[in-house]
Amino acid sequence: MCGIAGAAWNQSSSAIDRTTLTRMIDAIAHRGPDDSGTLLSQDLSTPKASRTECALGHRRLSIIDLGGGHQPLSNEDGTIWTVFNGEIYNYRELREGLIARNHTFQTNSDTEVIVHLYEEMGAACVEVMRGMFAFAVWDQREGSLLLARDRMGQKPLFYRHADHQFLFASELKAILQVPGLPRIIDPEAVDLYLTYQYIPHPKTILKGFQKLPPAHTATFKDGELTLRKYWTAPYAESQATSSASPPMTTSTWKAELRETLTEAVRLRMRSDVPVGAFLSGGVDSTIIAGLMQSLSPHPIHTFSMGFPQPEYDERQFARMAAEHLKTTHHEFVVEPDAARSLSRLIWQYDEPFGDSSAIPTTEVSRCAREIVKVALSGDGGDELFAGYSRYQAVSLAGRSDRLPAPIKNVLAWKIWQKIPTSTRQRSFGRRAKRFIAAISQTPEKRYLRWIGIFDQEARNELYQQSFRDQLSHFDSSHLITDAYAACPNRDFITRTTFVDVQTYLPCDILTKVDIASMTFGLEARSPFMDHRVVELAARMPIELKFEPGKGKKILIETFADLIPQPIQTRPKMGFGVPIDHWFRNELAPLLKSILLSDRCEARGIIRREFIERLIQEHLSGRWDHAYRLWNLLCLECWARIYVDQIPPVSAPGMDCFGLDL
Repeated sequence: MCGIAGAAWNQSSSAIDRTTLTRMIDAIAHRGPDDSGTLLSQDLSTPKASRTECALGHRRLSIIDLGGGHQPLSNEDGTIWTVFNGEIYNYRELREGLIARNHTFQTNSDTEVIVHLYEEMGAACVEVMRGMFAFAVWDQREGSLLLARDRMGQKPLFYRHADHQFLFASELKAILQVPGLPRIIDPEAVDLYLTYQYIPHPKTILKGFQKLPPAHTATFKDGELTLRKYWTAPYAESQATSSASPPMTTSTWKAELRETLTEAVRLRMRSDVPVGAFLSGGVDSTIIAGLMQSLSPHPIHTFSMGFPQPEYDERQFARMAAEHLKTTHHEFVVEPDAARSLSRLIWQYDEPFGDSSAIPTTEVSRCAREIVKVALSGDGGDELFAGYSRYQAVSLAGRSDRLPAPIKNVLAWKIWQKIPTSTRQRSFGRRAKRFIAAISQTPEKRYLRWIGIFDQEARNELYQQSFRDQLSHFDSSHLITDAYAACPNRDFITRTTFVDVQTYLPCDILTKVDIASMTFGLEARSPFMDHRVVELAARMPIELKFEPGKGKKILIETFADLIPQPIQTRPKMGFGVPIDHWFRNELAPLLKSILLSDRCEARGIIRREFIERLIQEHLSGRWDHAYRLWNLLCLECWARIYVDQIPPVSAPGMDCFGLDL
């Protein structure tokens, strides 16, 4: 796991020098504190077929071949160079095949496999890699630069292509080290963010900057940029739609799931440094920790994070799982003081990022890094195996769609009136009313209503008129409706899990884990994100995963020996954060000082009157607006750091911009 940055250009006026390149990689030194390196193609003696030049920079977090693996790294004759972030888990098997074809290796690192695979296969080399990665390959002979990102989007890759210049980096802040780049907020990105709490690829918060989508390569040559998608999760290839093979029995599915996930865990335990696991006390992380323990001759280290508020605290279940698996367990508590480092959190994420569970994820990563350098996680299990409680709502709403619309609407209204009003975001009453409020919409728009932060009506009320005018031809719902349209022939619950795999998983969950862990030089690995596990889950019939009242059926049944019974049957809790409590107490001054400031209003995005109402309703206890307020707070703090360029501050008794509390 590392950080990469660089550039390519085909006109000398667009060149970057070594000083700029060094600033780029220094901006992401936290991703790779162990080593650094740079390369300028004009320093190479090999002739090339075009005028394109290249600069490559690297910061290394040493995991494999600690003494070797310095980057940029080349092939035998110095014509192919790479910088690499991530892990190629099947590098040993690939290496054996390359040696058999007379390739010579100078190191034992997985990085060197990339340059030799590229010699053999060109850009198609990504298709045989089993891992998480973002890398660049400079071909000196062809004068071309290849970028590649892993199938699921575990490793980030930003870029900017303009004025005969192509810039790229693991994080946006590295590209922004290049002098003279404009920092213009994209209104459409803001609208997407306030709909979903993240900015989906390929957009970024800044105009002119983009994210390379998962499972894509990009090739820059002679000033032209070409993108190619090299893999798609096979949700269209369910057993029900395939006649190529006889139907699999439930026991066969279970056996294949056990074998495939166990192999994914085994490969992710390959390391020359200590490896542990995040353990939340849920099904997914317990399975991963259990498989790790079964493959380890010694107790593995497991890590969990909790809160003083009982309704948000899962430590008792993490402790139960650790005792059952006989791991060496470590647990920590997140206090409101952790949120005081908001400016540091915003700086790390580069863009507005509204998932408040970034706070405990950051904290557990910091604590784990004191003991291990690699941690496995259970991320992806809910999306692949229908674990979220909202899939139960999808199922229930689907059954109600069989009723004639007038009858359904009358029943919904009568039920709505009988449900007591609740101000708590996570209460049954509030969720039930949210469910009923969307019941008359199409299934796709209904799902968006449930998962969204601000719906269209609320955003119209939130925005200043001049900002709203810039969005007159933009509809943020297309992210979800287009994803549904890409998977038309499966049942609606499977289609919904596909939507989450394409959007929420890479843009929120995997982004959160990558940034939180790499802030402290910790490598987080997700066995559920192994593309063979994903392909198996994608083809699996929904009946094996889901039934009313129960998700992740086959996962729990297949790995029941690893999961304590109370964890098997407990409702899914999620990685919730008590920001509702914090905003009514310790963080109320910060909230008001930032969102009700003249600076915030002058930014021209959100209306002060609307924010005043949200804050007043929240502080009085009339309504829980914690998630909405957190998203707005993150947006304004991001603008201060990245647009106004106010340096982050973190000090006792002060908020994130040095204002007295």
